[in-house]
Amino acid sequence: MNLKDLYLDFFESKGHKRIPSAPVVPENDPSVLFNTAGMQPLIPYLMGQPHPYGKRLCSVQKCMRTVDLDEVGDKTHHTFFEMLGNWSLGDYFKTESIEWSFEFLTKVLKIPTKRLAVTVFAGNELLPFDQETHDKWLSLGISEDRIAPTKDDNFWIAGEVGPCGTDSEIFYFRSDDEIPDKFDPEDDRWVEIWNNVFMQYNKTIDNKLTDLPNKNVDTGMGVERVVAILEGVNDNYLSSIWKDVIDKICEISNLSYEGNEYSMRIVADHIRTAVFIASDPSGIKPSNTDQGYILRRLIRRAIRHAKQLNIDINSNWEEEIAKIIIDKYKKYYTELDENASVALNVLKDEKNKFSRTLEKGLREFEKVSRNNKDIDATDAFHLYDTYGFPIELTEELAKEKGLKVDIEGFKIKFKEHQELSRTASAGKFKGGLAGNSEIETKYHTATHLLNAALKIVVGPDTHQRGSNITSERMRFDFNCDHKLTDEEKNRVEELVNKWIDERLDVTVTKMKKEDALKSGAECMFIEKYPDIVTVYSIGDISKELCGGPHVKNTSELGHFKIKKEEASSAGIRRIKAILQ
Repeated sequence: MNLKDLYLDFFESKGHKRIPSAPVVPENDPSVLFNTAGMQPLIPYLMGQPHPYGKRLCSVQKCMRTVDLDEVGDKTHHTFFEMLGNWSLGDYFKTESIEWSFEFLTKVLKIPTKRLAVTVFAGNELLPFDQETHDKWLSLGISEDRIAPTKDDNFWIAGEVGPCGTDSEIFYFRSDDEIPDKFDPEDDRWVEIWNNVFMQYNKTIDNKLTDLPNKNVDTGMGVERVVAILEGVNDNYLSSIWKDVIDKICEISNLSYEGNEYSMRIVADHIRTAVFIASDPSGIKPSNTDQGYILRRLIRRAIRHAKQLNIDINSNWEEEIAKIIIDKYKKYYTELDENASVALNVLKDEKNKFSRTLEKGLREFEKVSRNNKDIDATDAFHLYDTYGFPIELTEELAKEKGLKVDIEGFKIKFKEHQELSRTASAGKFKGGLAGNSEIETKYHTATHLLNAALKIVVGPDTHQRGSNITSERMRFDFNCDHKLTDEEKNRVEELVNKWIDERLDVTVTKMKKEDALKSGAECMFIEKYPDIVTVYSIGDISKELCGGPHVKNTSELGHFKIKKEEASSAGIRRIKAILQ
């Protein structure tokens, strides 16, 4: 039995209900492009809203993090990963959480206690030292020398505001060296494997902590890292999670993993992530903005490194790798099987586009190297940034011509580019959470009215494909094969405002998922919902499965105005609108 099954079975034995993974692309959370942690889709419930499955939950959540994209290629980093999590929503707290974590690690996974160490919150000007957590670990057999108090690393919040609390991280000694008696969190041989967050506060925009309605527990354990530890390998890509993918890359490239690790890891990681994004029900396609930009960047980076491995990029190499990934994960995530052809086509189409770009890049190289001119930093970076040329390729081409490349100048420009990218993307990738403020609640309700109006104006087969809400506006993606005419846009506005003026009540009921679907309830991500669902109805014009939040009556919304209608990706249109 694999780690995921062991984990879920264990927590089910402790009274937890297994919930499905939320989609990779979050619903109505404008602060991130992708779900970055298992708790992120559970924010409304951590804030006090009752969950249909009760107070004890567990799951395997699909996660995406791109802030350290440039780190991928080493032994431990991944863009897509799976997060094991168990939650208490106002039920048990520190004692049970710690006891069960220790039991799972030492009794189920058979990890010796001597290889474990923990951190606890040391206290600061706002909160005291976490004596309760410290004493609990001590009672379980973790020695005083293996319990390290820290301040900055033991207070957890997903972003700048939202649910938060002190935490206790569990570390494993991943080395053949003699295990030191005293635990030093700065010693890289100690690897964090699990984090137990005791989420009892809400951090406001003015940096204040207020008590949440309930004391919650939120834990997270990375599948890839723990599997590598259990299998005794110091390189995640040598574990059973990656072995068949790496073997396939070795077969296609006719090269061994040893000596080619960097490029092989990137190809394996990026193709896996691209498959998950392209298979997501939100219908993301490669583009130059938001999630589509990340998808494009991942595929093109994989292609560049496939070329580094002497793979014929015009062959079906990416399909061979992708099929292994789809077969491996479809048991847990049915959308990979259902959307397999979509994902394979996305990879193939983007590969063909990029192949043409590479050809243009080669012509550009011939221009800048004309008259035996050395390649300066500006030209080298232009080849990288515009045409996707890794500096190694530029060096190789230059060497054939007997030319030099300003490598140091390129590194400076590359570093400047990284800093700019991180600064520009900080808001998108910081892991912040939707505020669920009064205006955002109004916009959330307005998306339901817009969805209903589009079904009347465009056609009954029109469905939501994604949304993004801020306090300033709403953005709504939907399937449509044409640009909306002015008449269609006006008609949509008229319908939404008519329903607002009719002062329709917004009602909420809980029912079985199958009954909700039979009743005609609309649902964007059916696989993310549990067996018992929450259904929001607006008069008799809208009925949707949704986690909320919503206003009580449409009269609270104000006046609806479409500001822009544009293409989002192939077959997907996007409306940006405001409430006045």
